[in-house]
Amino acid sequence: MRADEIPTREHTRAPQHFRARVRADGAEGWPVEPGRYRLVVNRGCPWSHRVVLARQLLGLGGAVQLAETDPVRELIGGDHHWVFSEETGSPGGVDPVLGIHALREAYLATEPGYTGGVTVPALVDIPSGQVVSNDFDQLLLDFATQWRREHRAGAPDLYPAHLRDEIEALSERMHADLNDGVYRAGFAPSQQSYEQAVSRLFGCLDLLEERLSTRRYLVGDTVTVADLRLWPTLIRFDAVYHGLFKCNLRRVRDYPALWGYTRDLYQTPGFAQTVGFAHIKRSYYYGMPGINPTRIVPAGPDETELDSAHGRADLGARPATPA
Repeated sequence: MRADEIPTREHTRAPQHFRARVRADGAEGWPVEPGRYRLVVNRGCPWSHRVVLARQLLGLGGAVQLAETDPVRELIGGDHHWVFSEETGSPGGVDPVLGIHALREAYLATEPGYTGGVTVPALVDIPSGQVVSNDFDQLLLDFATQWRREHRAGAPDLYPAHLRDEIEALSERMHADLNDGVYRAGFAPSQQSYEQAVSRLFGCLDLLEERLSTRRYLVGDTVTVADLRLWPTLIRFDAVYHGLFKCNLRRVRDYPALWGYTRDLYQTPGFAQTVGFAHIKRSYYYGMPGINPTRIVPAGPDETELDSAHGRADLGARPATPA
């Protein structure tokens, strides 16, 4: 759906188009090579956020470059595109490494004549300017598993082999009902589809509240990719989804365990620095005139509440190793 369109059909998330892998052995894809790739993200995007978190927690900042697009997509040729701007560190609106203004240019360098959607995050090969992958979930898993020799000392194992079945089962529920559910509610074309989405969404939040009432992290005794899939949605919930997307039965702040968990991770080294609330709110409220035609960006909620005591250490799990 275009940013300025009023929803007229059910929200569906198209599969990612570029899905090549970066593997430690370089087989059937691209090789792990420090300095070769540039990860293009938008700070407002929760799908970008989970990959940025992995990069931060694993200490891959020196191995994989990071580039940020402007908070708001630019209208070019009748379509809205992720572009680089002065605001996000690109002089003259041109990424200083890739030499492009719009991310779509990298898509076209990869597949001339490409007419599909352009999404973030996107991992771009710097020498060729081609998109390696815009598959946010595979990028997350590959950072956790294929880039191990570049991980910092003491980096957490975000995808332990013995917990993967449990991680994926829980993640499947979260993706369908919560991560993507907020969009199905926000872009619902009818009252019925909205109510269905909201019912499933808060059913999932209730389940997570119960789960996190007795454990510090979603799976196991430290942070895993399950947490990196959930937390970007939670950190945006009260600021964006509760108001703009009408997911307003309850706030995250109204759930004792979920709110404590959100603050716990925010206060864990490596998390807070990946959040930019001004960018997040502008990306959604200003960048989606189809559902917010006034483009007014709200002042709240109070971000300082995230620094309040959370009491989660009493649950006894290991905190994430500082990044």
